[in-house]
Amino acid sequence: MPIFYIILGVFGFLVLLLSFVTIQQGTVGITTIFGKYSRTLYPGLNFKIPFIERVFKRISVQNRSVELGFQAVTIDQANVNFTAMLLYSVLNSDEVNVKNVAFKFVNDQNFMAALIRSVEGSVRAFVATKKQSEILSLRHETVAMVKDQLDQTLESWGYHLIDLQLNDITFDEEVMRSMAKVVASSNLKAAAENEGQALLITKTKAAEAEGNAIKIAAQAEKEAAQLRGQGVALFREEVAKGMSHAAKMMQDSNLDASLILFSMWTEAVKNFAEHGEGNVIFLDGSTEGMQKTMREMMAISNMDVKNKK
Repeated sequence: MPIFYIILGVFGFLVLLLSFVTIQQGTVGITTIFGKYSRTLYPGLNFKIPFIERVFKRISVQNRSVELGFQAVTIDQANVNFTAMLLYSVLNSDEVNVKNVAFKFVNDQNFMAALIRSVEGSVRAFVATKKQSEILSLRHETVAMVKDQLDQTLESWGYHLIDLQLNDITFDEEVMRSMAKVVASSNLKAAAENEGQALLITKTKAAEAEGNAIKIAAQAEKEAAQLRGQGVALFREEVAKGMSHAAKMMQDSNLDASLILFSMWTEAVKNFAEHGEGNVIFLDGSTEGMQKTMREMMAISNMDVKNKK
């Protein structure tokens, strides 16, 4: 008898132990009875029918991530290598959705393979319509297109695509070299154009400055010539006035006008000697030459006097 009670006690403890199950926070449990879905267990301590009801699967409702690496081909036959991070989660913890997640795929490996191939296929289909020069600038458009195409499919599986990040987009080494050459040539072209524009501006400004300088110099020369002409005119006017005044005084004093002319001639010779700066000036010093010079000067003087009158 005591052995029977001991066995009965052990069996009762085992039954009690198997009647409770703990579900961790962030997960839900799916139970089956004889292989058929029974119910959903939520976080905490749950009761189940011992020996008959068992926990078929524990499903995490937390966010999960996976890294992907795959290759795509552009419309101009360039190979593009993608490194991506996929962030996804169970759509919600409702009983219907959790049941769908639990029984849609045979196991998690099959689900993950389907998810990865779906993402890769969507990216490849999008890249196949673009040129290699467009790919780097279409990162956000690629992600948006993949999300639009996969959201409905993943919801039918009970999942939700939270985010897809294309962390790295690279091309084959040969393509990278050709792209680098294109960029370098574009930079050289831009630099040459900028240099040409700068040279054109420099030459234009220099030509404008030179033109302005010539214009200013010509204006200054014009004004200087006018002033010189006015000075010469004033000088001649003053000479004429002086000569007229001297001639008038000599006439009033009954003196010969040739005396003034002789004085002017000798003064001119003296001025030549003082300011000639080594230049040789030939003058006719003969009596005939002096008389000729005097007659010419008297003729000039008489002409000035007549003009004055």
